[in-house]
Amino acid sequence: MDREPSDEEEDHENLIAQSERINPRAESPVRIAFQIDDVNDETANVCRFNFSFSKWYFLAIIVPLFTIILYFNADVENLFKSGVMNANYDDPVNRMRESELQALYLLRQQQLGLFKLWNHTLLNNTLHATSDKPIANNGDFEELKLDLLSQISLNKQIQEALLSSHQLDNLLNASDNATDPSFDGYGGLNRCRKVDYRLSERRTIEWKPRSDKYLFALCVSGQMSNHLICLEKHMFFAALLNRILIIPSSRVDYEFRRVLDIDHINKCLGRTVVVTFEEFAKSRKGHMHIDKFICYFSQPQPCFLDDEHVKKLKSLGVTMNKLEAAWDEDVKIPNPRTVQDIMTKFSSDDDVIAIGDVFFADVEKKWVMQPGGPISHKCRTLVEPSRLILLTAQRFIQTFLGENFIALHFRRHGFLKFCNAKKSSCFYPVPQAADCINRVAEKAIAAVIYLSTDAAESETGLLQSLVVNGKTVPLVRRPARNSAEKWDALLYRHGLEGDHQVEAMLDKTICALSDVFIGSMGSTFTEDILRLRKGWGSASVCDEYLCLGEVPNFIADDE
Repeated sequence: MDREPSDEEEDHENLIAQSERINPRAESPVRIAFQIDDVNDETANVCRFNFSFSKWYFLAIIVPLFTIILYFNADVENLFKSGVMNANYDDPVNRMRESELQALYLLRQQQLGLFKLWNHTLLNNTLHATSDKPIANNGDFEELKLDLLSQISLNKQIQEALLSSHQLDNLLNASDNATDPSFDGYGGLNRCRKVDYRLSERRTIEWKPRSDKYLFALCVSGQMSNHLICLEKHMFFAALLNRILIIPSSRVDYEFRRVLDIDHINKCLGRTVVVTFEEFAKSRKGHMHIDKFICYFSQPQPCFLDDEHVKKLKSLGVTMNKLEAAWDEDVKIPNPRTVQDIMTKFSSDDDVIAIGDVFFADVEKKWVMQPGGPISHKCRTLVEPSRLILLTAQRFIQTFLGENFIALHFRRHGFLKFCNAKKSSCFYPVPQAADCINRVAEKAIAAVIYLSTDAAESETGLLQSLVVNGKTVPLVRRPARNSAEKWDALLYRHGLEGDHQVEAMLDKTICALSDVFIGSMGSTFTEDILRLRKGWGSASVCDEYLCLGEVPNFIADDE
């Protein structure tokens, strides 16, 4: 039996992998935290923050009201005397001009007041940043500042529109730079600015394998995204053990060369650190023996291998010694392990070793899952899509999406039972999901949303009808092949069209290149997109999991 689990089995496996994740919204929309904050400190900080935060919103309301009162008491005619001098106020056109200029005065005063509030929040945030006491909910401060920037920008647009009809455009130019948020060093008006993960400062390990020592990779759990995570963890093991990693054969696993740039991995390290199974077989002249098979997992079966997978390996000419367990380890409840644990249990002088599937392995999680990965290399990311897929994704974006777009991974197939098995379900009714998407669309101000989904047309059609915010936001999906369209010509010429794994990787790549990304919590497909975004520098402060922090407004009973 080929070990290709059902949707229910994959969901169960993903559930285990996701069980230790903490709500990433506590720090940033795209960060997964591994530490537990002190509850008492957080409560105290929240109280202090609420007082400051309420004060700024109070000021934001008071300033416009004060301006209105000022309007009714001020001599507006004198304030704008130069603009309406010698006007005939019986003329309706001139009365309109006077009203517009009065409104302009009010808007100008409001802008000055809002900008004063903006500067005040910057000063307050600086004081907190230099304090030795952490402040809770820093994301709310960011949201307040972004809201103020938006108001200032809108205000300026209104002023410019009013001035344009009076040919007084230069009135604001003299002092605009002093109140233009784009000059404040904060990043201008970009509400969804990119996140700098400072990849050059991350903790890394050198991968310098011995030329005659190999680690035989085996990945069997879940679908392609699970296998990619399994391969990445194998790379970490290989780096620790100073071994070359053997990429599995397509006869027992996915055809990785069609979706990954394997040569890119070696180029990034400047040496051979991975080889394909075919290259390994050629170098061994057909003598493909696994000298030592040390199983990382002992349960539910040694190395998480079934008899069918072992038969496939033997059909390739691979021979092996008896499987032995390194320790008592269950995939359902993996124990946290350290580098020293790995070195003690898996170090060997044998030429070829294998440790089985390590998708569920919990080894130095914070180190391994950091943006950029744990291995030292000179590229943005070590594991990334093939060059053909990357170019095809770029051509698709240039054809259909343009520079500013949101990407949405909307997982539905097999996700209902998986989500409802969690303490708080992650399967949302389509109307609720549409509301969550709308909130992100408001911040991102994107023209289109790229939809990567396995949902039925009935669900995507309803979603499209609901994703509106004053105007229709198109949901764009990859169309069926059309010879008149040339964006996918590279895949067609290289015989890659119609390959489901290539199409899945293409979807990942498009999502990874978006301005803002909305993912599905619990999906390894989403996690792989987030990994690429962090490495490529495309991750945004607006990236988030769909409806994170919300409970579905309707949840079905258990079976």
